[in-house]
Amino acid sequence: MSPKKPTSNQVRIIGGQWRRRILHFPDVSGLRPTPDRVRETVFNWLGQRLDGLRCLDLFAGSGALGFEAASRGARAVVMVERDRAAMAALKKNREMLGATQVELVPADGLRWLAGGDDRFDLIFLDPPFSADLLPAALAGAATRLAPEGKIYAEFGARPDLDGWQVLREGRAGLSHFCLLEPA
Repeated sequence: MSPKKPTSNQVRIIGGQWRRRILHFPDVSGLRPTPDRVRETVFNWLGQRLDGLRCLDLFAGSGALGFEAASRGARAVVMVERDRAAMAALKKNREMLGATQVELVPADGLRWLAGGDDRFDLIFLDPPFSADLLPAALAGAATRLAPEGKIYAEFGARPDLDGWQVLREGRAGLSHFCLLEPA
């Protein structure tokens, strides 16, 4: 028996109804799925179940955070992604899972934030680290947060978090992550 070949461009859903299902994603510059260990920590912070919540995965990429939220009972998940190849993979993964509560929006995340008024209980912000989009994304997301809503942010270098209360934070490799609410 030959050794198992390492896999790339895939992530595993770690909890909920689609636990252990594999999501495939393309090679896209800046796309860096949130690792299993970090997602496990974040969903421990959030209480494992997201029943009835409305979630936004603004820079969806692989869809790991948004599909994880849907798997754990979120009522609605909006995933915004501008890259065509990543969007095509998100569509295939949504179909494979039968994730009818997931809405896919092919758009630039910051423009999309500025153009609507929907409110979300939980917003995932994990933009490409090299693009330095997090400060603008946090400002825009603040206007779309439901009362008592929270933001999960992932970043390479910690941005200015004035106006935010850091509820929890952690680090894994080069990634820093935190759970925020307005101060």
